[in-house]
Amino acid sequence: MRHHIPSWIRIPVVFFTIFALTEYVIDSGDEPAFIAEPLISLFLVLVLLVLVAIEGIVSSLDNVLYQSLDAEAKLRYDAKRSAPPKFIAWIKKLYKKSLGQKPIEEEHDIILDHNYDGIKELDNDLPPWWLYGFYASIIFGFVYMAKYHIFNGADQYQELEANIAQAKIELEEYKKNAKNLVDFNTVTVLTEASDLANGKKIFETNCVACHAADGGGGIGPNLTDKYWILGGGINNVFKTVSEGGRDGKGMIAWNQSLSPAEIAQVSSYLLQFQGTTPAEPKAPDGEIWDNETSSEEESNLETKIIEKETDSISTIEQ
Repeated sequence: MRHHIPSWIRIPVVFFTIFALTEYVIDSGDEPAFIAEPLISLFLVLVLLVLVAIEGIVSSLDNVLYQSLDAEAKLRYDAKRSAPPKFIAWIKKLYKKSLGQKPIEEEHDIILDHNYDGIKELDNDLPPWWLYGFYASIIFGFVYMAKYHIFNGADQYQELEANIAQAKIELEEYKKNAKNLVDFNTVTVLTEASDLANGKKIFETNCVACHAADGGGGIGPNLTDKYWILGGGINNVFKTVSEGGRDGKGMIAWNQSLSPAEIAQVSSYLLQFQGTTPAEPKAPDGEIWDNETSSEEESNLETKIIEKETDSISTIEQ
């Protein structure tokens, strides 16, 4: 095999194999090992020099041995060197066999009687590769017909619906561990003690100055009554905390300093002030917001999402 692979291919293959093994074995974090560890770079350079030196030594020995051969041995050596590798020879043989061509010496047996201005036509058989492909397509057709028209296999629409259902399950599972994906449309009231505790901590750090520790209000509105300036319910509260209040006179947007998960936590916590009695409640601001209005909005939101998914499926079916 050595005589059929030139050195400019052998050396890079061996070198990069050693390089890959080095990178695999040595854990250097995010950076490649040859950058993080200078000694590794030196080792790889030495490996390359050794490979080049070995190649030169072996080539020199080959030349010395060749010159020591007699004329007959040189002929055998040259013939062996010029012969293609067994694998290449096997590929060429397989290729010729797949064409199914007759040798030129036998073409006289398949010449047709047609003669067009001296141009004759050969009656060649179909190439085996084409013929076997045709047989395979027939077998595939029978299998396909049996699966979908006899045994009622799932069609593309049923597969789509199954994939959508599975995607919803996986999305819900993913959301449990990826709370920062929450937004105004998908946020829900958090009830876990850890979430509410963190929401309380955020509220006491950032919100007490304007809304008071008991939610009774001050510079900011009262959080204990049913009146809301920009709408109540978890969705509207999340949006208000995230994007801020009214331009010029409302609360600042907290989406630059709080993550979506933290906004959901503090929004869920401050909703607990509803119905409580603060020490010094501020006069109501905004309009009354009750649970029925909130439930209606959430229902409308779910309806819009379902309608959107239904339209997508209908479009695909069309």
